Amino acid sequence: MLPIKGDLIGHDGWQHNNSYTCRYGLWAMEYLINEILKYGGVRQNLQVKLFGGGRVLQNMSTDVGEQNIHFAHDYVMNEGLPIVGSDVGGPWPRKVLFYPDTGKVLVKKLQSTHNDTIQRRERQYRDSLEAPVQDSAEIELF
Repeated sequence: MLPIKGDLIGHDGWQHNNSYTCRYGLWAMEYLINEILKYGGVRQNLQVKLFGGGRVLQNMSTDVGEQNIHFAHDYVMNEGLPIVGSDVGGPWPRKVLFYPDTGKVLVKKLQSTHNDTIQRRERQYRDSLEAPVQDSAEIELF
């Protein structure tokens, strides 16, 4: 998840973007809230719990986690949604278990390991986003 495209914030940050808009925070948050409301959620009952935003890739020049934290705080403030819990930032990844029927959240901060699994997966994901999409002429009917 990326907070914004480059330095463009809000609608202009993704409207004329040539990549998938769903990678960016504004689209994702609007989609999430609209889906909750579509399935019967009541906006006045919404509460926010924020988790993540750790700097898990030390060798990146941009701290995407910190940008995500700022985006999330700004977004929920602008939408008037209350933050009832959070655990953000730091150098570690987190494992988050959320139980929507009760609202309970369990968070485990994962200790940094001596392998490069997270960096390798993030690099592969980033490379896959930058790769051009190839059209396939194959159609499988089932």
